[in-house]
Amino acid sequence: MIEPIISDMKRLVKLHRSLLYVSKEKTEALKANDTSKLRQLDLEEKKHIQAVQKVEKGRQEHVNDWYARQGTEERQTISGMLTHLEGKEYEQLNEEYEAMILVLADLKHQERLNAELTKQSLQFINLSLDLLKPELANLNYGGEEKPGHSNRSIFDSKA
Repeated sequence: MIEPIISDMKRLVKLHRSLLYVSKEKTEALKANDTSKLRQLDLEEKKHIQAVQKVEKGRQEHVNDWYARQGTEERQTISGMLTHLEGKEYEQLNEEYEAMILVLADLKHQERLNAELTKQSLQFINLSLDLLKPELANLNYGGEEKPGHSNRSIFDSKA
């Protein structure tokens, strides 16, 4: 009864590839400073994440059921399952497992790039705001005294 797990893994790989595509589009939108596209992509990304969570929950249930049928007490992971499988089941699950690892690595790299681009955009915005706002020292009355003027008032108190 490994078929439901393989099916879940295939769906997860497909969803993560789609999420990777959204992440790459996000990179382009960040480069182009297209905020409306970024908002749209954020919504798509949230939908993908919800779908991933739903499929992942089902996968975990299927893995737990498989381990319960096997009667093993080890940590319930796909890599652990692979040590108990042979033949076609092993090959199919291992193929999806490796595909998942690769797509997750690509997605992680892409998200790091997006985070760096976002950070640079925020730094640019902060720099622009700093250039636009006047310095507080120039707004205060008084300021520095001009050379040649003494610190005395108009009235001489010694007189």
